[in-house]
Amino acid sequence: MIARRLHCQLTPAFIVGAFVAGALALSAAALPAFAADTDKQWRHAAALNGEPKYPEGFPHFDYVNPEAPQGGRAVQGVVGSFDTFNPVLPSGESAPGTNVATATLIYETLLKPSMDEADISAEYGWLADAIAYPDDYSSATYRLNPDAKWHDGTPVTAEDVIWTFEVTTQNNPNIGFYYSSVTGVEKTGEREVTFTFDQKGNRELPKIIGGLKVLPKHWWTGTDADGNARDITKGTLEPPLGSGPYRIGDFQAGRYIEFDRVEDAWANTLNVNVGYHNIATLRYDFYKDSTVIVEAFKAGETDWRAENSASNWVNRYNNPARERGDIILETKPDRARGVMQGYVMNQRSEIFQDPRVRRALILAFDFTTLNRTLLSDLYFQPKSYFAGSELASSGLPSEAELELLKPFRDQLPSSVFEEVYALPASSEDPQEHARLMRDRLREALALFREAGWELSRDRKMVNTETGEPFVIRYADFASPLNEKSVLRLKADFAKIGVEIEYLPTDIPSYINKRNAFDYDMMVVAWGQSLSPGNEQRGYWGSSSRDREGSRNFAGIADPVIDELIETIIFAPDREALVTATHALDRVLLAGDYVIPQFFYPFDRFARWDIFSHPEPLPEYSVGFPSIWWYDEEKASQVER
Repeated sequence: MIARRLHCQLTPAFIVGAFVAGALALSAAALPAFAADTDKQWRHAAALNGEPKYPEGFPHFDYVNPEAPQGGRAVQGVVGSFDTFNPVLPSGESAPGTNVATATLIYETLLKPSMDEADISAEYGWLADAIAYPDDYSSATYRLNPDAKWHDGTPVTAEDVIWTFEVTTQNNPNIGFYYSSVTGVEKTGEREVTFTFDQKGNRELPKIIGGLKVLPKHWWTGTDADGNARDITKGTLEPPLGSGPYRIGDFQAGRYIEFDRVEDAWANTLNVNVGYHNIATLRYDFYKDSTVIVEAFKAGETDWRAENSASNWVNRYNNPARERGDIILETKPDRARGVMQGYVMNQRSEIFQDPRVRRALILAFDFTTLNRTLLSDLYFQPKSYFAGSELASSGLPSEAELELLKPFRDQLPSSVFEEVYALPASSEDPQEHARLMRDRLREALALFREAGWELSRDRKMVNTETGEPFVIRYADFASPLNEKSVLRLKADFAKIGVEIEYLPTDIPSYINKRNAFDYDMMVVAWGQSLSPGNEQRGYWGSSSRDREGSRNFAGIADPVIDELIETIIFAPDREALVTATHALDRVLLAGDYVIPQFFYPFDRFARWDIFSHPEPLPEYSVGFPSIWWYDEEKASQVER
C-alpha cells in the first residue's frame, strides 16, 4: 500500500514506484460505529487494529500546530520533467501534485490517513464524512460530506466518484489491476456511493477505495476556454479543476510548476486539515541531474531536499551557509515502511531462469567494498523484503509460519524450513574480506558450471552448448551516482567473466523500458507499508507477470507465492498478517530474485532555516511540506 504523503523530492525510487509509493497508506480493519442514519452502520474512521486513535468530532490531529502561520513559499528541486496535467494516463510525464496515483495537492481522497498511527493506516473522513460496510466486507458505502465543493463552487457528487473510478480503471492498467476486485459501483443515496467486491473477507478493500482521488466529471467532460471538448484520454497542459488545498499557478512545461494555496477551499477548516497546508506557494523546479539540484540548493535556489546519496550527505553540504547555521541537515528514523532495494534479475530473460545463476551473482556482488568506497560506510545490506520493520523474517520459521509453509514443502527449497537466511559472508577487515570474497567467487563459478556455463580461455563466461557469452543488459537513467554504482557492479561481475552492457538513457526512455520489461537487470526499491495487502499481487503475483507496466519487475510467477499473498490479504488480524508476511518474505528470499543492494533506515533532509515544524514530528512521516510552515522571523535572519 502507498503512503499518501507528499515527499519533498521525486527521487528515482519514487519515479520507479510512483503508483506503488500512493498505496502504502491503504490499510484494513473494522472499527466501532458512531451513528447509523438508516440500516447502515456508519463509521467516522477506520484503523488496522481496534479503534482509531481519534474519536468522532476530534478537533485536529495531535501532531499539527493548529495555530501555524500561513504564507511564504517552498521551492524544491525535482529530477525529470513533465508534459501533462492529465492525472489518469499511464503514459507521459505528469507533474507532481497532479497525478491521482501519487499526490494530493489539487485533488482529494474519500478518506485521509493520520501520520501518527501505526502503518499510517488509520483513515478519517475527508471527501466522505463516513463509511459503512457489512461484516463480511463484501461492499463499502461512502457518504459524501455535504460541504464538499470544487474550486468553482460546484458540489462534489456521487456521479463524480463513479465517473472517476470508471475512467481511471479503464484508462490506466495499473490502477485497473489494483481495483480489480471491484465488481460494481453505483449511487445508493443522494450523497452515497457503494462499491461491491468479488470476494468476502478482504478487510483491505473498503480502505483501498478510501484512497480514491476524485476528479470533477463536469470539468473533464466540458469544454475549454476556446470551446474545445476536453478529453481524459489525452494529455493536456490546461490546469485542471480541483477541490483540494492548492491549485496550479504559474508554470512552464518541463521547467517549473507552482501550486497556490486556495484560501477558500471548502475543507481548509475540516479537522483532518487543521494545521496542514500552511505554505502559500509550493514550487517545483525541474533538473536533468541530481548533482545540479544539490548545487542549486546550496546556492539558495531551492529550499528543502530529501537526500538519498550518502556521499552527498557526507561531502557536499560543507559550505559557509551550513557553517553559519543557515543550512540545516536533519535525520529522522523511517518507521513508516520496510524496504527492499536491489538489483532485480528479470526472469523473463532466459539467462536468469536458473536459480543457481541468480545465487552466483548474489555471491559475486561485493556490498562491503561498495559501501566503503561509494557510500561512506553509512548503509546496510537488506536481508528481507521488509527490511527495517517487524514484518522482516528472522531466525528459523516459527510454529505459526511452519503451519503456513508445510503444505508447500515439496515445492520449496529445504532452506526455507531448515536454515536461517543470511547474506554472503563478509568482513570489515580488508584482508579477511578479500579472503572471503575469493571463497565466494569460487562458489559462484561452481554454480555457473552446474548451470551449464564455463569460463572461456579469455575469461568470459560462456554457455557450454552454444558458446554464447553471458551478457546482462542493465537498464538505468544517466546520472553520476548511477554510473559509479554500475561500474562497481561491472567490476564485481567481471571477476567471474560476466559482462554488463550498461544502457543509460533519459528518464522517459528508462520508464518505457521498465514498463515493457525490456531489460535483464535494473535497480528497484520496493517501499512496503507496515500493513501489506493487495499491492503484493502487483509486486510478485503471477497475475501481474505479463501485464505491461506492472511492478512485478522480477517476472515472478510462483503458485506458492500466490497462495501466501492471498493469505496476507485475507489475514483476520494483525498477528496472522505478520505471520503470513514473514512466510512470504522467506519464500521470496529463497528464490534469489534480487541481489540485495543497500538501504538506510532514516529519512535525511537538508533545508534552509526558513521553516518551522511541530515538535516532535509525527512518528510515521517527515510531514514536509504538509504540516510545516514558513517562518518569517527565521527567514529574515538567513543570508542567501
